[in-house]
Amino acid sequence: MADEEQAESQEKAKTSRLKLDTASVAGLLLAFGGILCGFMLEEGKASYLLGPSAFLIVVGGCIGATLVANPGATVMDAVRRLREVFLSAPEDPRELIETLIQFAMRARKHGIVSLEKDADEIEDPFLKKAMTLAVDGADLQEIRSMLELEIDIQEREAGHAAKVFESAGGYSPTIGIIGAVLGLIMVMRRLNEGPDKIGPGIATAFIATIYGVGLANLFLLPAANKIKARAQKDAQRCELILEGVLSIVEGLNPKLIRTKLEAYQRAAPKPKKNAEPETAPVPPAGESIPAPE
Repeated sequence: MADEEQAESQEKAKTSRLKLDTASVAGLLLAFGGILCGFMLEEGKASYLLGPSAFLIVVGGCIGATLVANPGATVMDAVRRLREVFLSAPEDPRELIETLIQFAMRARKHGIVSLEKDADEIEDPFLKKAMTLAVDGADLQEIRSMLELEIDIQEREAGHAAKVFESAGGYSPTIGIIGAVLGLIMVMRRLNEGPDKIGPGIATAFIATIYGVGLANLFLLPAANKIKARAQKDAQRCELILEGVLSIVEGLNPKLIRTKLEAYQRAAPKPKKNAEPETAPVPPAGESIPAPE
């Protein structure tokens, strides 16, 4: 029960830090707006693209095929991950590095056990787990294997969710063609009603194809790629935490830890030198690093 409450509080804390991903919103608006404007420039009307029956065929058929192809739990996880397409948590690797450097300085001065209180107050679940293992005196290999396993599991779960959208993106155009064929069947049954109704009927039949192809290429497949990109970014962040915590357990000098971790912030601008915290001096030769009690 306590674990569930802790997980729920961590999820709420993570959600509160999420911000709107303007790239996703702007991309969708630009894609749909460009297509619609191009259609209207050719004297088309937006109302020509409305087809409730075509929408029902494409969306319903796509959802049904996706449920058949994927386990229900995986589909639900994919639906939950939809927020990763439109929301993102701004993460600055420099801030995370500074936090790890502060932990390293404190561990060298007072011993790694002195970080126990700090570990309990950490909101990030992965960093909290890593620091808790370090404070509890877990072996370096044990910490590495456990955290690498968790990183691998997180990547697999994100990959499975992305495959759900990829599979849906594969079914959507085909189901759109099915909808178009169904529409043509209805048109053929009305050939005796005159050409005035045949033309609009054929145009309406192809709306399902537009819905199927548009849904796949404007949303489903891009959403799968965005989920993969988020997963890679999260994995890189977890690797930074893993290397930082292992370096703290090894007792490396904070300067060396900073040099090692700066490889994870190549894309970020370098912080000002006067903003860097002081690092602990290297202990004299022969002086041992405080060990956990």
